[in-house]
Amino acid sequence: QVQLVESGGGLVQPGGSLRLSCAASRSLSNFNAMIWYRQAPGNQREYVARIHSSGDTNYADSVKGRFTISRGDTKNLGYLQMNNLRAEDTAVYYCNVIAEFSNYWGQGTQVTVSS
Repeated sequence: QVQLVESGGGLVQPGGSLRLSCAASRSLSNFNAMIWYRQAPGNQREYVARIHSSGDTNYADSVKGRFTISRGDTKNLGYLQMNNLRAEDTAVYYCNVIAEFSNYWGQGTQVTVSS
C-alpha cells in the first residue's frame, strides 16, 4: 500500500511563504498528475493546483500568481511553493497523485496564516 505524506505546513504571517512537499512511501512510476487541494474549516475541499506529466500546470484563480506547483522525482513527487500567503489560505492542504493507474491521497498538512 503506497502512502503519500505531505510536509512543510505550519504557521506563517500574512505575506510569508511556505513550501509544501508530497512524498511517496516508495517510488511511483507512470506518473500522470499531481493535484493539490485544500480544505478550510467548515468548507468543502477545493482545488488549488495541478501539474501534468507533460509539465503543464493549472491553478485556481485564488492562488494564481502566488503559488507554484512543480514536480520532483519518483519518490519525492512534487512541491507547492506558496508565496504572499493570506489569511484565507489557511486550510489543510492535501496532495493527490495519479500514478501507476491508481489514485493516491495524503493525510494533509495544516497551513495557518495569521499574525
